[in-house]
Amino acid sequence: MYESTIAFTLDTICPWTYLAKKRLDEALRRVRATDASSKVNFKMVYYPYQLYPEATQEGEPKYEWYKKSKYGDSEEKMQMYTTLMTAYGASAGISYKFGGTVANTLQAHRVIQFFQEEVGAEVADKLINSLYRQYFEEEKHPSSEETLLAACVEAGIPEAEAKKVISDKDEGLRDTKMKIQEQASNGVDSVPFVVFEGKRRDITIQGANEVEDYVKALEKIVKESS
Repeated sequence: MYESTIAFTLDTICPWTYLAKKRLDEALRRVRATDASSKVNFKMVYYPYQLYPEATQEGEPKYEWYKKSKYGDSEEKMQMYTTLMTAYGASAGISYKFGGTVANTLQAHRVIQFFQEEVGAEVADKLINSLYRQYFEEEKHPSSEETLLAACVEAGIPEAEAKKVISDKDEGLRDTKMKIQEQASNGVDSVPFVVFEGKRRDITIQGANEVEDYVKALEKIVKESS
């Protein structure tokens, strides 16, 4: 069986990346339900990227920040954006909300990368799913100790172990920063950025594509694996 790694570069405060992950998860579910599952084993590996590295840990109101930085302080344009994202989200089972705080995500990435290295990608996947849901659907802070602990517990990490890693803000920090820099060096300048490793060639998809686009990429990897 061919082992294919899917490299998924993300930021936990990017709404398009949340959408892309939901769509890719659905594409994987569909392909794994076919005979392709006996030919290729797809493994997800997550890489960090910061859209707003200059953001503070305390953060600022998300709605007002988006309106000012993305839409020229136009309430009309902001309303168009929220309407669009609400519709896209509903199609993927996401209930986007637009309040809460936009803040630095470095500590969230550090925790994800630490447990991905120590426990595995499945735990990282659960962490990421929780962080996305908390931030976009429950309006929680993206990288507070409370949010990170809740995500860890959801992912099945013992609370005492999670607290130890979360409170030691230097644990794995250097490696996480290096990985962020490596993504930039590899040409990643926006997220989502997904690379499907193939036996003959890799396939790269940027942006939140449709489920069918991800299915086609996965099927092509399967076809070329023999």
